[in-house]
Amino acid sequence: MLFAVIHTDRPGSLDLRMATRPAHLTYAEAHAAKIVSGGALLDADGRPAGSMLVIDVADRAEAEALVAIDPYVKAGLFESSVIRPFRQVYKDGVKVAP
Repeated sequence: MLFAVIHTDRPGSLDLRMATRPAHLTYAEAHAAKIVSGGALLDADGRPAGSMLVIDVADRAEAEALVAIDPYVKAGLFESSVIRPFRQVYKDGVKVAP
């Protein structure tokens, strides 16, 4: 099942993000098979200000567990986080669902 995960960074937390980024990338690599798409959300100046992932997991409990072990989450980087079921309609420019 697909889930969209949207995180918004706490204001003034760019230094924390950058310090935690190596551990976050190691985490992402370890769970890459479950990550459909992901990356940083940017502010108006092009600086990272959040994160967005689409993950493919069995259920919401697994989505929450995967999010909870992210080093960014553990470091307290995010002001808010949302996990929502996601229905993919297009992938790589091709309609995959009605």
